[in-house]
Formats: sequence, C-alpha cells, structure tokens
Amino acid sequence: MSRPDVPVDPPSSPEPIIAVEPDPPVKVPLAIEDGLAVGVLATLALITLGNVLVRYFTDQSFAWTEEISVFLLIVLTMAGASSAFVRNHHIRIEAFADGGTPARRRGLAITSHTIVLLFFILLTVLSARLVWDEYRYEDTSPAIGVPTWWYSIWLPAMSAAITLRTLGILRRLLRGAVQ
Repeated sequence: MSRPDVPVDPPSSPEPIIAVEPDPPVKVPLAIEDGLAVGVLATLALITLGNVLVRYFTDQSFAWTEEISVFLLIVLTMAGASSAFVRNHHIRIEAFADGGTPARRRGLAITSHTIVLLFFILLTVLSARLVWDEYRYEDTSPAIGVPTWWYSIWLPAMSAAITLRTLGILRRLLRGAVQ
C-alpha cells in the first residue's frame, strides 16, 4: 500500500543548472588538451600531497617539488587556455562582445582572434629563443640540477599549439563557418 505523500514513480533526472555546450568542430580533438590538463592537475595534487606528508612527518621538505610544480602550472595554464579559446570561454565582456548585429559580433571576433593569434606567435618565437639560450648556455635548475630547457621547452610548444588552434578558429570565422 502506497502512502499519498510519496510519489509512486521516481521523478526523471532534473535539468542541469548549466547546460553543457557541445564542443565546436575541430580537426584535432580537444581531448588532447583536456587529458593533458587532467593529468597535470592530478600530478600536481600528488606532488603537493607527498611534500605535505614528508614535511609533516619529518620536518623536511622536498626542494624539487616547487620546481616541478611551477613547471606543471605553466603547462596546466597553457592547456586550459588552448581549450578555452577553442570553446569560446576566454575572458571577455560578453555584453559588449555578444551584443549588436551579427556583422558587428563577427567583426569583433575576427579582431580579437587576430590579436590573440599575433600575441601567441610572438610568445612562441620569444619563448623559443629563451629555450635556445638556456640550451646554449647550459643553464641548470637550482633544486635538481637538470637543464632548465627541459622545463622551458613546453612554453613554446604550448604557445604554438594555441597559435594553431587560434588560426583554425580564425580561418573558420573568415569563411563564415562560425557565428
């Protein structure tokens, strides 16, 4: 016998508060950046947990953890930036960027993506020069003593990836494939 205050059929799953937008069509899957970000974040959590436990139980600290963590934070930031640009989740003033006529929005999108493209081309070139200098002068890290270009090489690599992603978006914008 059922009680009147208890529903007989379980309710269907509630609507999500924030709807998940589908990923835009891209040739290279965004799962690469997403997977890299998840892996780096998990590694950062494990390194930090290990350092906290060692410091708690021994009053010592692993000097290398900060060095590795800074490097991983750069990789995490760049992977997140690449994903955000493609998904159009980058920082902007939406009332300004999404307002007005479709032609105005398209013009603003082309302008902003062109500026982003130029910035990341410049960042790729300058960070590659930094890596070359670190390689040429044989700089080593203070905690571990490994070559610093092992860490720095990721900045031009990730900047180049963002450059290519932004170039792809800009191409689709110029063709009119993206609104």
